[in-house]
Amino acid sequence: MGSKVFGTDGVRGTVGHPPMTVDFALRLASAAARVLAPEGGTVLIGKDTRLSGYMFEAALEAGFTAAGTNVLLAGPLPTPAVAYLCRRLGADFGVVISASHNPYQDNGIKIFAAGGDKLSDDQEARIEALLDAPVLTRESQALGRARRVDDARTDYQDYCEGLLPRDGLAGVKLVVDCAHGASYKVAPRVLSNLGAEIVPIGCSPNGRNINDGCGSTQPQLLRTTLMGVGADVGIALDGDGDRCILADEHGDLVDGDQILYILARDARLHGELRGPVVGTVMSNLGLEQALAGLSIGFLRSAVGDRYVMSLLKERGGQLGGETSGHIINLARATTGDGLVTALQVLAVMKRTGEPLSALAGGMQRLPQVLVNVRTAQRMDLDREPAVRQALQEVEAGLGGRGRVVLRASGTEPVVRVMVECSDESEARSCAGALAAVVESAAAR
Repeated sequence: MGSKVFGTDGVRGTVGHPPMTVDFALRLASAAARVLAPEGGTVLIGKDTRLSGYMFEAALEAGFTAAGTNVLLAGPLPTPAVAYLCRRLGADFGVVISASHNPYQDNGIKIFAAGGDKLSDDQEARIEALLDAPVLTRESQALGRARRVDDARTDYQDYCEGLLPRDGLAGVKLVVDCAHGASYKVAPRVLSNLGAEIVPIGCSPNGRNINDGCGSTQPQLLRTTLMGVGADVGIALDGDGDRCILADEHGDLVDGDQILYILARDARLHGELRGPVVGTVMSNLGLEQALAGLSIGFLRSAVGDRYVMSLLKERGGQLGGETSGHIINLARATTGDGLVTALQVLAVMKRTGEPLSALAGGMQRLPQVLVNVRTAQRMDLDREPAVRQALQEVEAGLGGRGRVVLRASGTEPVVRVMVECSDESEARSCAGALAAVVESAAAR
């Protein structure tokens, strides 16, 4: 193909357009089998609820079995469930067919290495190097087999339920929004089996409604429903179940930064926190300040959960994540898991007897203003003197009272301008001024 296809979270794109075509899925399966299971082996395939998942599942199955790899078909399952089941079932690697929080017209393919870990850069490079090679078809006696693993979902449910005591959520009323996605069966059953009274929404997928007006990226329905039924907590997952945004008893949203604060504080109080907490360059400054008040170290990575994971492993940490609600706790899982994150927060609530609003209230979010400047093509900001000077002037004006992030998007021709400080009007003014300079430079 002559270009890099793996992004920060696998391969993703619009269905029917490169790279998300049946032909590509077949070649990707063939290449991945040769790199990750050269002697045969087994791959576990899960997917979300998109209509296009059927055709990609069939193409991947054909490519893997032709290359001599046995296939376990798990059907609709959250991304973190596939990572967990790779370990439990002893698969050589795992594949998830999902475009996460994107609309149904998109789809993607994520690959986990043995043990449920993300692929290394070297593994991705070796797979990409084979994408243009002819699809491998072994002799008949060496072909792989495919079978459904109908008990995979219950295995993952048992794992999740084991994180809390029996009836550990008795007396708690929850609204759970599964975004009509991969968690639509698992999450309501786990929460109900733990004793919670649940009000499920976003649990009726039809192949086209995933993330449509619901889920972690559009939590308005969650808030409205929570207030209407008088629930204690609202849980919003995304289409593949690796993100979680919460709503407290008042309907106020609790994002990934606040969740990180709650979990880090509780782990520190119980002597269970290892290493620094890792956020990203977009994490709210209020998180950094709140953790500093608890004498908890905090580091920032580039945007993307793979970079959070890399820095956690490099610095011996266990807890990290993004504002979007993609939380990684290596003491519980090898990847971000929205349902497990929600269960951890609910466990803190039950243990302390405090409502979610009180737990999240220990971190004060600073006003954060984000302006996206669309450009004709990707900009190299280091080559724009006017932009660099404007950035220095804004940072000098804030004088340590705030923070500026200026970065070109890695996936589209957009420059993101983020300013945060205690004064929201000042943040808006600074962000607007800097965005105007970027826009002017882009127009030249």
